[in-house]
Amino acid sequence: MLKIAFHPSYIHPLPAKHRFPMEKYELLPQQLLYEGTCEPDNFFEPEILNDKYILAVHDAEYYYDFLNLKLTQKEIRRTGFPLSRSLVERERLIAGGTVQAALYALEHGAAMNIAGGTHHAYTDRGEGFCMLNDQAIAAQYLLDKGLAKKILIVDLDVHQGNGTAEIFQNNPAVFTFSMHGEKNYPFRKEKSDLDIGLPNGTNDEAYLAKLKEILPNLLEKVKPDFVFYLSGVDVLATDKLGKLSLSIDGCKERDRFVLQNVRDKNLPIQISMGGGYSEEIKHIVEAHANTYRLTQYLYM
Repeated sequence: MLKIAFHPSYIHPLPAKHRFPMEKYELLPQQLLYEGTCEPDNFFEPEILNDKYILAVHDAEYYYDFLNLKLTQKEIRRTGFPLSRSLVERERLIAGGTVQAALYALEHGAAMNIAGGTHHAYTDRGEGFCMLNDQAIAAQYLLDKGLAKKILIVDLDVHQGNGTAEIFQNNPAVFTFSMHGEKNYPFRKEKSDLDIGLPNGTNDEAYLAKLKEILPNLLEKVKPDFVFYLSGVDVLATDKLGKLSLSIDGCKERDRFVLQNVRDKNLPIQISMGGGYSEEIKHIVEAHANTYRLTQYLYM
């Protein structure tokens, strides 16, 4: 059974000006239940993760300053969110949801987190609406528990996974692959194990050709025993913060290709949603819902 992490705290701690497009976290489960893609049993409420697993990735000074609401104003501005107790709980729940989803993926083949994809969080700081790096925490958890030996992180959000690249820059057990807009945030890129920077306006044909050229060979080369996938839909032409030009159908084909290639190799995969900032919420929800529909179809 496909398991999906969702918690009401994914949206409610956020101030009103940040609710759009974050309301997708509420609308996605509603849409998936309404159309019959998922049943209530597909969803689980994550638990707050033990600090020791977060500290395996994040510096203690940064984490405890965040936990105790002691970040400086400069550090808070860098994250983009006002700091609050409920925000801290939200971030810990998201990280816990991705860890639990990774464990479900080991059992069922695939599992998802309605939130997550917080790839701009560094070892020692937060950036770009990301405070704790959920997939990095989950990847390190699997390695430390002996549940995986070689991990591939496939980051197809429109923004480079700079925090993830920094966290694992000296860890040969994790291969970081980021395909993103070359001239988009972050403007100072980190070095992933493989970075593909795409020019502004990249369309379906060019995007998919590049992905199909790279991913099968990468799976053969890296030989992972677990895959994390960040399936941001800010690659859409309608996205306010992206500079690429994919259609909803192109984004769907991107997901299908990733999921099918991982499925063909019988590899477990955990999927976090990442970004999506189109003007109309229906475009965000539809593009994200396609990821769930495809995963449910391939892993049912």
